[in-house]
Amino acid sequence: MKRAKYIFCALAVITCIAQGQERKLEKAENRFSDFAYAPAIRSYEDLVADGYSEERIFKNLGNANYYNARYAEASKWYGKLFELDTADIDPEYIYRYAQTLKSLEDYEASDRWMNRFREARANDRRAERFGENTDYLERIEANSGRYEIQNLGLNSKVSDFAPSFYGEDLIFSTARDSGLLSKKIHKWNNGSFLNLYKASQDGQGNFIGVDRLSNRLNKKTHESSTAFTKDGKTMYFTRNNSNNGKFSRDEEGISRLKIYRARLVDGEWKNIEELPFNDDGYSVAHPALNKEENKLYFASDMPGTVGESDIFVVDIHGDSSFGTPQNLGPKINTEARETFPFITGSDVLYFSSDGHPGLGGLDVFAIDLKEMGAGQVVNVGRPLNGEEDDFSYIIDEETLKGFFASNREGGHGDDDIYSFTETKPLDLKCHTLIAGTVRDEETGELLAHAAVTLYDKENHVVSTSRTDADGAFNMEGDCKDGNYKVVASKSDYDDGDKVFATVKGKDATGIEVVLAKTVRPAPLGTDLAKYLGIEPIYFDFDKYFIREDAKISIKKVLAYLNEFPEVKVQVRSHTDSRANDAYNMWLSTNRAKSTADYLIAQGIPENRISFEGFGETQLTNECSNGVPCTKVQHQMNRRSEFIVVE
Repeated sequence: MKRAKYIFCALAVITCIAQGQERKLEKAENRFSDFAYAPAIRSYEDLVADGYSEERIFKNLGNANYYNARYAEASKWYGKLFELDTADIDPEYIYRYAQTLKSLEDYEASDRWMNRFREARANDRRAERFGENTDYLERIEANSGRYEIQNLGLNSKVSDFAPSFYGEDLIFSTARDSGLLSKKIHKWNNGSFLNLYKASQDGQGNFIGVDRLSNRLNKKTHESSTAFTKDGKTMYFTRNNSNNGKFSRDEEGISRLKIYRARLVDGEWKNIEELPFNDDGYSVAHPALNKEENKLYFASDMPGTVGESDIFVVDIHGDSSFGTPQNLGPKINTEARETFPFITGSDVLYFSSDGHPGLGGLDVFAIDLKEMGAGQVVNVGRPLNGEEDDFSYIIDEETLKGFFASNREGGHGDDDIYSFTETKPLDLKCHTLIAGTVRDEETGELLAHAAVTLYDKENHVVSTSRTDADGAFNMEGDCKDGNYKVVASKSDYDDGDKVFATVKGKDATGIEVVLAKTVRPAPLGTDLAKYLGIEPIYFDFDKYFIREDAKISIKKVLAYLNEFPEVKVQVRSHTDSRANDAYNMWLSTNRAKSTADYLIAQGIPENRISFEGFGETQLTNECSNGVPCTKVQHQMNRRSEFIVVE
């Protein structure tokens, strides 16, 4: 009885513990579903400490840290997820794991997981970009070392980001608590809600004062990412969906982002209005104006978006109305995040992405919109980009000075604003590698110092080069899709070419161009067999018929005679020293006639061909009468020659 009681009590304790853990799991799940990622992380970590190791826990721990840009922590939990060896895990987790490994600077492991991602999603643009740029680290390195960066003194212990130019001042978004309002905590990351601040400069460009912008702009929501017209009278900014200035969620529990426009009237920001393409069902954020102020670039997950967010553009009409937003397309947008656009006066678009090959987290990329057809998306390189998030890049093209934000190590807070000076321009031209070799058609010999020219489909010269000592060439293509032609030329050879196609700016390597030696009229007295570099016309012992191997060589003689119809030749035939002189003279004459008849039978006019036999009078070696020689040595004398006589 006592034993049964003890067993019952033990079962009760186990049941209570299990129920308690289930409640913990439910609480963690609810927090995660409510986007309360910071408390969800704590709850999930408590469950792991209690021995839980479920797939959904590791997934959500990875995601919660990933969405908070804690990539090293996210990598740990994604790693544990894949240690479970669970089948049918969404390939998106493979991609995120590959991305987070970069934050640990483990690029080799990251590339292995990216190759797994390519196998799982071959048509994904991120997989395609990786496949097209397997040397992305070398390409990034080539663009590195072009910036001098410095952490700004205005940064706080929390998040400061999204700088924008406003005359001599800098407008930015921050989670700092001003002390004037009660502290508002956002459970996504346990940080204060974002507000807009202004940093003023002195005459030397130092920021000396930081002030919170008007309460008309800063509400009980997030405000960030501003853009201003040149006259300073119109402002575009990002704000959470709100109801009478208060934080508002949709039916899925998400507070979407929207872009607003405000007008400066009598020194106050007024007439604040939503842009007409906002919607409660998706986010629109991070506005950027072009130089003419007739286009607004922004990030959104509106219908037509490929990834988590894409870059869009919309026309601003003369009456301040807007056109229809247009997605910037697959060259820029991937299935991941493209966000924080900035457009320069020369139409270079800078944006942040974790879908293009980078160093980890969000990297800053650029593309020349004037060259969209043949242009390429370029990573701006270190030290501006690193293993963490680098974003909200802006630059003054005249001074080459600008600002960006990053959560890299060594900062004051979660995100810091950094100033930079660009010391070397970014090469935005698309460079496609065109490589191959030039060979001799007959011998296969690699030909050094051959001139090589690349032509596009309109027969315009794209680039030129020469082969090196090993017969290899390298040239730059222009990245346009279509057919191209490589033409090689070298003295004593006819020009040769090779046509190939390029798609999506991929390199074209392994191209082989073969050149045939140029055939020129031979001088009088020349033996065409030697001139054309062909095998001699040999005969069997005591025979005068044309052998099959001889016909192969005669084809080149025929080609020469057809190419130069004014040339006349005399066929001169010979024997070895065996048999008597008279017989050998008769035999050689028959060999000469047989050879001449063969040429005539192949279409060469009879008046161009003569023949003569020389018996054993012109031996090529010492195998005269009475001299012991091998069969091979005697064979060298049984031959026909083609001597140019006119």
